[in-house]
Amino acid sequence: MLNEDQQIFEQIKKAENILITFRKTWDGDAVASALALFLFLKKIDKKVEIAAEKFDHGVLFSFLPSYNEIKEKVENLRQFIISLDISNIKVSQIKYQVKDNSLNFIVSPEDGFFNNEDISSRSSGFKYDLIIVLDSSDLESLGKIYDNDTEFFYQTTIINIDHHSGNEEFGQINLVDLNAVSTTEILFSIFKKYSRDAIDENIATCLLAGMISETKSFKTPNVSPSALMAASELISMGARREEIVNYLYRSRPMDALKLWGRVLARLSSELDERLVWSNLSYADFTKTNTTENDLNEVIDELIVNMPKVKIIIITYEAMENEKLISKAIVYSVKNIDALNLVKEYNPIGTKKLARLKTDKPREILEKEVIGSVKEKMEKLLIAE
Repeated sequence: MLNEDQQIFEQIKKAENILITFRKTWDGDAVASALALFLFLKKIDKKVEIAAEKFDHGVLFSFLPSYNEIKEKVENLRQFIISLDISNIKVSQIKYQVKDNSLNFIVSPEDGFFNNEDISSRSSGFKYDLIIVLDSSDLESLGKIYDNDTEFFYQTTIINIDHHSGNEEFGQINLVDLNAVSTTEILFSIFKKYSRDAIDENIATCLLAGMISETKSFKTPNVSPSALMAASELISMGARREEIVNYLYRSRPMDALKLWGRVLARLSSELDERLVWSNLSYADFTKTNTTENDLNEVIDELIVNMPKVKIIIITYEAMENEKLISKAIVYSVKNIDALNLVKEYNPIGTKKLARLKTDKPREILEKEVIGSVKEKMEKLLIAE
């Protein structure tokens, strides 16, 4: 009987066209694992593309090789074919025109004429015959990539590779390693077993970048000896560690640091620092020349510096259509469903990161959200 690694490469060998995708909240491990797999499959001469909805910004990882290959939607997934039987009549000319919201094909025969019975239509098969989903707990976390083409996902073989305990094992093949610190660590193990020689400097750099990002430069408590050995091995294979660290941790702009300072100044916690929150006004963004996209880096810093934290909430003000509205980010660190915690606000996002907005004043939103989340977390802690 084949193990998961062998099953994965058996499917890859058989596939004609492969789609790689990952959750719409673009974090370092998700982006880096997709790029590493993309480059590896290209190296072994497979036809492959990457597509992921860009719900959150991923500019921080744009230094990674082949980053621009990531598409934000699946294009030309299926073709509609119109067939004309020409066994008895030859065609002299074909034209088309768009008129009154209709696409008209004009076919001129050399002699005779065509009948309605000569015309048929059908949909082609899907463009891809294999989907590889990386670092994603469920199909819903893929956002529009899944929502717009659910039939494609139900009719196509899925390989699901992840390291989170909340993974729903939605694939036909599921490789979920809870002992790995990142999805890129899992991929490194798979690559070595299949073809170690195919791992070049760019692939090694992507793999190491995912590990560094997911462990906050090996500061998280789940860092294992095997992860450190894998990192050391990747560096020996040409992974550009200094480049990764410089882009991810040594190039913080002054404006982002100013925003970080304002978040720290208003930081509060409950439940023995398991619930942490802060708030920002619209003026905080304008005075520091930052946007709400910069909050992702702030959350990363909180995770690194507060090892007990399970939920991070930041409430803030933003301008939309020349109107000031209140928003909140709810980030789950320890396998708690962030969307479920604030479901009464109709949030968007994933189980790990939920976003919500309301016309209520920010102070009221903060009071309501913190109170509600605290009550739910108390019940969860008792259950533990």
